Amino acid sequence: MRSSDILIVDDEIGIRELLSEILQDEGYTVATAENAEVARQLRNQTRPALVLLDIWMPDCDGVTLLKEWAKTGQLNMPVVMMSGHASIDTAVEATRIGAFDFLEKPIALQKLLTTVQRALKYGDMQANTSLNLDKLGKSEPIQELKRQLERVAKVKSPVLLTGEPGSGFELVARFFHQGNTPRVTPAKPEQLADAPLELLQKANNGVLFLPEIGQYSRRIQQGLLFLLSKLDRFNVRLLCSCS
Repeated sequence: MRSSDILIVDDEIGIRELLSEILQDEGYTVATAENAEVARQLRNQTRPALVLLDIWMPDCDGVTLLKEWAKTGQLNMPVVMMSGHASIDTAVEATRIGAFDFLEKPIALQKLLTTVQRALKYGDMQANTSLNLDKLGKSEPIQELKRQLERVAKVKSPVLLTGEPGSGFELVARFFHQGNTPRVTPAKPEQLADAPLELLQKANNGVLFLPEIGQYSRRIQQGLLFLLSKLDRFNVRLLCSCS
């Protein structure tokens, strides 16, 4: 996952488009969601490097969505809350849950860019010191999981990880990653259909992780089939998850 993948969640189309244009002009890759439901779907598909999350939305407020991600183990990226009329108590609650920062609308350009840079830097630092299997203890279930993974790691065939949402697929995927080699997760599943060779080139001699493949459309599935036929050519280890 590149540190430039940013998800903007806001029910106001004007704000989504404005923030998206500003950040894309700065070289970031941006995805947008108009409500919490779309944000959930995108988060289930991949982990963005940063989320800009509006607090007040019609279907579900941002603080509630933040709580959901924290409860399911999906709050493993920095989230910056946004609002034009949030109380101090709301901002404090969001921070307590795990939000990285809070931006008050209208958002000043320099404030936006500075906060985004800080959040991405923080996210990169967290990723470099993130949890791994060795830090989960030495209980028998963890030792058995490690034994299974060690057996599978000796085989170059693609791996499918299954389990409940929040089962730690990304944590397990990191087990297969060797230092100083690429570890790539598509910013959007559509990249499998639109640019499969580009993904393989980025993951050359490394690992390509595809989260929640059960949600792929037929067109994206066809891209995945094409990608499978080229894995050996690029010496890519493919890991997929499905809950």
